[in-house]
Amino acid sequence: MKKYLFVFFLCSCIVLASKYAGSFNEPKLLSRVEAVYGKKAQQRTKNWLALLKSAKDNSQWNQLNKVNTFINRNVVYINDLPLWGKKDYWASPVETLGRGAGDCEDFAIAKFFSLVALGVPEEKLRLMYVRQLTVNEPHMVLIYFEQPNSIPFVLDNYDKRIKPATARRDLRPIYSFNGNGLWMAKAKGLGKKVNNSRGVSAWSALVQRIEQGELNNYHGS
Repeated sequence: MKKYLFVFFLCSCIVLASKYAGSFNEPKLLSRVEAVYGKKAQQRTKNWLALLKSAKDNSQWNQLNKVNTFINRNVVYINDLPLWGKKDYWASPVETLGRGAGDCEDFAIAKFFSLVALGVPEEKLRLMYVRQLTVNEPHMVLIYFEQPNSIPFVLDNYDKRIKPATARRDLRPIYSFNGNGLWMAKAKGLGKKVNNSRGVSAWSALVQRIEQGELNNYHGS
């Protein structure tokens, strides 16, 4: 339990960076990551933090490409059961980078929080459940709307190139959501906003676990 509180706290520090600006203790964070996950995990986390710093003033398109490439290169696909001992577990970005592994949901979540930390407005991003028609399996991707009514771009671990949704004929959208709610998928990945979904429930639980970290333990010296 202490391990989980720790990793969710770390994620909280980074994702909520604007709220805690100036008090984040990076050396202590990296030291704890090494203690929990090892040297390689520490280096992955260090590289991730460096990316979040270096890409802060980039265009959103460059941020999308850098985050998508980084997560896809540093995370290996593994199902939840062998990785976490659970059939369905939504990991925080630090947990995913700590293990260097995750399933499609963990790829999408890590990309979402990384882009939010870089300043991409949350309303431009949605986690989307789809059916991957090539393998006929449920799948999750991150989608990005350049404009509210524009065709979204897809950030995926299956096809690693960022493409407009209209170019991903291998995906059949089901529904999408972010912190503001849930949309049943229609043409262009938009749709009517609805409530009460397992996806939104799991998302809310993830955010709650992140925010319940012991925020004072690793701030300052």
